[in-house]
Amino acid sequence: QWATIRIEKSVKKPQPQMLKTPAANGIIERDETPMEKEIARLHQVDFEFSDIFYFCRKGFEAIVEDEVTQRFSSEELVSWNLLTRTNVNFHYISLRLTVVWVIGVIVRYCFLLPLRFTLAAIGITSMIVGTTMVGQLPNSSVKNYLSEVVHLTCSRILVRALSGTIHYHNKENKPQKGGICVANHTSPIDAIILTNDGCYAMVGQVHGGLMGVIQRATVKACPHVWFERSEIRDRHLVTKRLREHVADKSKLPILIFPEGTCINNTSVMMFKKGSFEIGGTIYPVAIKYDPQFGDAFWNSSKYNIVSYLLRIMTSWAIVCNVWYMPPMVRKEGEDAVQFANRVRSAIAHQGGLTELPWDGGLKRAKVKDTFKEQQQKNYSKMLVRNGSIG
Repeated sequence: QWATIRIEKSVKKPQPQMLKTPAANGIIERDETPMEKEIARLHQVDFEFSDIFYFCRKGFEAIVEDEVTQRFSSEELVSWNLLTRTNVNFHYISLRLTVVWVIGVIVRYCFLLPLRFTLAAIGITSMIVGTTMVGQLPNSSVKNYLSEVVHLTCSRILVRALSGTIHYHNKENKPQKGGICVANHTSPIDAIILTNDGCYAMVGQVHGGLMGVIQRATVKACPHVWFERSEIRDRHLVTKRLREHVADKSKLPILIFPEGTCINNTSVMMFKKGSFEIGGTIYPVAIKYDPQFGDAFWNSSKYNIVSYLLRIMTSWAIVCNVWYMPPMVRKEGEDAVQFANRVRSAIAHQGGLTELPWDGGLKRAKVKDTFKEQQQKNYSKMLVRNGSIG
């Protein structure tokens, strides 16, 4: 009882101003000064042993809460949205709120879930049957038109199955045929969110099961680019097939998520350069979900696809904003990495996301030794500055 009273009092207190911005959801307040600037400031004077405190502070910050791994878990909300209770302090607050939550569970699982499952089954079945029938037609403008109608119709049914509320901005910048659409990646449903407003050629690995059936059916009606497991490891083969697709201005724009993994919609991580070596026009798209109605992020290391879809279909709704941005082309003298970073910065700025230089592959892999060595070199340069130590 004493703990409950304390929790109720803390909830009634106004939240600190720093918690009102998504970038300040961390448990520590960081010094955002880049290491290069801090080292430059330290170089203005002779080395002192107190200079190592900067590195000690950065080390403690990384141990307490690093800026990478927290992007691979669901965003902590300032206020509870009557869904999963992500904070142990909110397991019980009051009887009234508990009753509201129980009613919400009944509505979400007993009413919304069956309805959404039915709509999803209709959408998937219609996609398989419709694309298979269209795929039997000879290549012509009629086939392309019917293929787009089937894809758009089925995608919109699937969005309704998620109770999706999507706001599209700047539609004059929508990706055009022969181009490449790149977007930040939060969830497998990102593709459905975008195909709800236009058709794209998907790029990905061939799967088995239900996903494999959908892939084999859709590729008959639309020039999607599916790779076998052995092919997707051949970087040159992938680039060649994508270039051939982009060179044909009659084909749908390719949809690519350059991060290569799902991030929790608070930041944009490093873009793989392969998508920017193909050539052609890049059409950046920023996607920002509203977590107050449902968490769209897929934590693949914690939930399998079935568990994830169950969580999505038992949430209140999927609400998001999609910004179509002006097309971008590679500048003269700009390499693929620089171009990718420029596109990533534009997407992060438009979507109000934090831009991080780290590889999303760190979700399942360790930090490369080269990164560690670079930080050691920076530290060594500061130590030997002006021969202070020798």
